[in-house]
Amino acid sequence: MSRFESSFIGIFGGTFDPIHYGHLRIAEEIVEMINLREMRFVPAGMPRLRSAPVASPQHRAAMVHAAIQNNPRFVLDEREARRPGMSYSVELLRELRQEMGRNVTLCFVMGADAFMRLAEWHSWRELFQLCHIIIAARPGHALATNHDVLPQKLREECVQRWVSSAGSLEGASSGLIYVAPTTLLDISATTIRARIVAKSSVRYLLPDAVLDYIETNHLYSGEE
Repeated sequence: MSRFESSFIGIFGGTFDPIHYGHLRIAEEIVEMINLREMRFVPAGMPRLRSAPVASPQHRAAMVHAAIQNNPRFVLDEREARRPGMSYSVELLRELRQEMGRNVTLCFVMGADAFMRLAEWHSWRELFQLCHIIIAARPGHALATNHDVLPQKLREECVQRWVSSAGSLEGASSGLIYVAPTTLLDISATTIRARIVAKSSVRYLLPDAVLDYIETNHLYSGEE
């Protein structure tokens, strides 16, 4: 089966403020690792558990579009950027499940730090009914072998859900957790924004198309 015939679809949410090569490399590796039909990038509107993004939802969605437009496996989903109020991942996944039906397997991608706080999310246990969870982590990350690092409530919920290989995800339509050994580039949106404020170069930290968009729209410089 080719990746474009796969029933697996990745969901990659985030503020993407701005999107950079760290995000894109994770997505590329997970597409290949799990044989995803596509990876959907979903810029958040107003996230509940972190500070408000600096750039508007419209600008952040436009930057994602600029970054992924030449990759046929990457897709922009703007629904959260257009949704009023707080962004809840469970609402997004409910919608996608209803739209795509039961023949599609959703794989929700998050970083290890975000997963550690999963029990703070809205209706977090329902996520396991809707999707598999893919944790992007450095090879050898503690989560791959030591689940005791998790808060107790989350650890107890997840104890029977861990799988050790991407192929094991095919054994269920949802509810499994896989720690994907990805290349985590030491790039952060916070650092990029700070460098722009300082008028330092950010080239090669993010795609040229995104940098061009930032400069054209005077984002993060205090001039917009």
